[in-house]
Amino acid sequence: MINDAAIIDADVLYSAALRDFLLWLADGQLFTPYWSSKIHEEWIRNLLKNRPELKQENLERTRQNMNSRFPKALVRGYESIIPTLKLPDQGDRHILAAAIHAEVNNIITFNLKHFPKAALEPYGIEAMSPDKFVLRLIQEKANLVLIAAKTHRANLTRPPKTVDQYLATLEKQKLTKTVAFLREHKGELSLTDNGEKILQKEIP
Repeated sequence: MINDAAIIDADVLYSAALRDFLLWLADGQLFTPYWSSKIHEEWIRNLLKNRPELKQENLERTRQNMNSRFPKALVRGYESIIPTLKLPDQGDRHILAAAIHAEVNNIITFNLKHFPKAALEPYGIEAMSPDKFVLRLIQEKANLVLIAAKTHRANLTRPPKTVDQYLATLEKQKLTKTVAFLREHKGELSLTDNGEKILQKEIP
């Protein structure tokens, strides 16, 4: 199994702020992200249902950009595993199947009750919340997490955010303990001394 790799569930990709934060962590090589076309379809469908002001073409562009930025992230060929799996919600079996096929040992999800430990243990997979997952990265690579967060904030231009605004946004994503760590290192989230962006690269 790949230790620093994870399937990201649709309920996590749903939020642009949380999605972007995790992708900046992945871009900083803290972990390898995975998803499937079905996961993409689910978060896009739910966003369009709940946010009718959003345009499907823009969300599809985000999907394409994600697949392009992380070309190995899109899991294919896992469908034959689905009927062999048992979960409280049968509709979630495709997520576990993709994790098994991709040989990762993490599922990042808010729906922890849908992925009980007893069902995942035989495959060496653990489901965890985004906050718990990032905390584990902090324990292993705290400096790289700070660099990724700093880079993420530096690239927010529509609109730009102060450090406090940035942390407040992450806190709304239920990253409570992650934000507590970042608050302890607020000074390291500032821009470079001359006020310039430290990186200019979009991950929509």
